[in-house]
Amino acid sequence: MVDSTIFEGKTAVYYTLGCKLNFSETSTIGRTLRNAGIRTARKGEKADIIVVNTCSVTEVADHKCRQAIHKLTRRHPGAYVVVTGCYAQLKPETVSHIAGVDVVLGADQKGDILKYLDNLEKRQTGTAVTSPLKDIRTFIPSCSRGDRTRYFLKVQDGCDYFCTYCTIPFARGRSRNGTIESLVKEAQQAADEGGKEIVITGVNIGDYGKTTHETFLDLIKELDKVEGIRRYRISSIEPDLLTDEVIDFVARSRAFMPHFHIPLQSGSDPVLKLMHRRYDTALFANKIQRIKEEMPDAFIGVDVMVGTRGETEEYFEDAYHFIDSLDVTQLHVFSYSERPGTMALKIDYMVSPDEKHRRSQLLLNLSEKKTHAFYERHIGKEVVVLAERAKAGMPMHGFTDNYIRVELPHNNAIDNQLVRVRLGQFNVEGTALIGELQ
Repeated sequence: MVDSTIFEGKTAVYYTLGCKLNFSETSTIGRTLRNAGIRTARKGEKADIIVVNTCSVTEVADHKCRQAIHKLTRRHPGAYVVVTGCYAQLKPETVSHIAGVDVVLGADQKGDILKYLDNLEKRQTGTAVTSPLKDIRTFIPSCSRGDRTRYFLKVQDGCDYFCTYCTIPFARGRSRNGTIESLVKEAQQAADEGGKEIVITGVNIGDYGKTTHETFLDLIKELDKVEGIRRYRISSIEPDLLTDEVIDFVARSRAFMPHFHIPLQSGSDPVLKLMHRRYDTALFANKIQRIKEEMPDAFIGVDVMVGTRGETEEYFEDAYHFIDSLDVTQLHVFSYSERPGTMALKIDYMVSPDEKHRRSQLLLNLSEKKTHAFYERHIGKEVVVLAERAKAGMPMHGFTDNYIRVELPHNNAIDNQLVRVRLGQFNVEGTALIGELQ
């Protein structure tokens, strides 16, 4: 049993890198510390505790993690430093030897952070506490919003796919999940707190049910019944797990938004095979077509990786033309990064950094064209927007049901409210449509 009296009056800062799931988990860690009497440090205040939740999806992510730790330890000298997340699980000894780090917590330990604060006594060398991959079985629930308007509900963790380029299964363990009953209770609590929108998060959420013998379709049907929640968004779902039944349900549901995020990774079938992805371009195109048949105005975001080993110039050209042919809204473009221990390192053909950059720019330009066209088609329409808090005097922003970003005049009365607006032209930055309250 942890003596929480030693934490009364202490302060903490939190820094998160990576995906929505990480942000959700950091928020839950913050709630755990607040319940123990540790408040969030105010701006400019020196903190007693630093919590860094790391990402390791690329070498760049690893570098950003190290930079963040160095920056925070300089800003908060003497603070007790806790590092967790994917980089911590994958390279615990490396992280524990970063100057200032006191404890490194793996995937199974982050949910029990109070146990490892060790009276906040600084160490000469950091201690790493992790579990072997085969032993990572704990599902740590999380439904939090932090400083955001929308909540993030973690429904699943881990992955059984082992794609050749990816370290996530090694960082997060095998696929596991919470029960539908427990997740509905989390959603109801968010509604009771005034939450109106929930983003469903996880590592591979379409694989939901491995540990409880339930299905993702069963889950979203039950979540849809939580009437206090007006909007749900599915953060990312593998195309082979996005069933026609899920698409049909979203199209007809009370609260699930016409908004999908689907990882493609490559529009070339030979490259998909090299990646050990579980679908081909024909299946992917069929999913996009099915969504658009059921929800013509659906926003569809797509993850694309460029420059992976084996992606020849010809394969990239094929991929580009395939992606151009898809009726999607936005591309999230990533450059392939070598990750130690992955099967991709056995593939001979390598793409130069300059060529990766060129390919990324081509796809980013294509993404901008598609997003602009999607927004433009909605100018003049009357829509409902969930308004989000903004700094005093600054314009407010929010999103339509199909995830068009809207700029609104500042008005505290509409914070976290669903408001009806008419969509006007693009704002000055070209990042949103200007909304006129109706």
